[in-house]
Order: sequence, then C-alpha cells, then structure tokens
Amino acid sequence: MLKKFVYWSGASDFLVAFGTWFGAYHMVVTAPVPGQFSALITLGMFLCMAAALLMWASEDIQNRAPVLVWQGLVRLFAVASVIYAVPNGLAQSKYELSLLFWDGPIGLVYIIGAMKVTGCSLPQLILCKTTKA
Repeated sequence: MLKKFVYWSGASDFLVAFGTWFGAYHMVVTAPVPGQFSALITLGMFLCMAAALLMWASEDIQNRAPVLVWQGLVRLFAVASVIYAVPNGLAQSKYELSLLFWDGPIGLVYIIGAMKVTGCSLPQLILCKTTKA
C-alpha cells in the first residue's frame, strides 16, 4: 500500500511542475516580473526530479527510504512556511493553504512509513542509513 501511495503521490509532482511552468509562461505573456521566470522554471524542474525520485524509491522502499524522508521533510517545511506566511500577510493565494491539507499528511506518511519499513530512526534515515545499527 505504501509503495503505491509513494508512487502516485510522487507522480502527482509532475502535475505541479507543469503548473509551475504554465505559471511562468503565463506571467511572461501577461505581466512579466523580473526574476520570476527562471525561478519558476527551475522550481518546476526540481519538482520533476522529486517526482522521478519518489517513483524510483517506491520500487525498493527498504533501501531507498531516505528519499521518502527527505521529501517528507520538504513537504513539512512547506507546511511550516504557510503556517507562518498566512497570518503575516505573506501568502498570495488560498492555493497555499492547500499545502496544509495535502502536503502535510503526505509528508507524515512518507516519514512514518519509511521508519516503519526500515525500522530505522528519523536521524538514521536523515543520514541515509537504511539498516539498524
């Protein structure tokens, strides 16, 4: 079950990447903002890399669990940034609030699932250990 969850939630990152690229294109066509185009294109490519890594890791979670943990941390840091941004007027859209209900649970599933599959602690997985010491 975790294997399929990681595979399909990872694959969904491709959709977010394409959305990021579309946003970059749309911004250039409608109202260019200096410095945003390259950042959005690069972010989209990083999302593609994350998607590919998660799909790859889903095939052997026991040995590739650190990929899940690091992606889980990325998602939880995104949630933390939204929790800070919204009350401080730093959020631009309600889309950012969706991170709380989408990325938060996914991040927790990745981390907890990786720990259960490997039997390793969070610090061990952060340091890319996949067997108990």
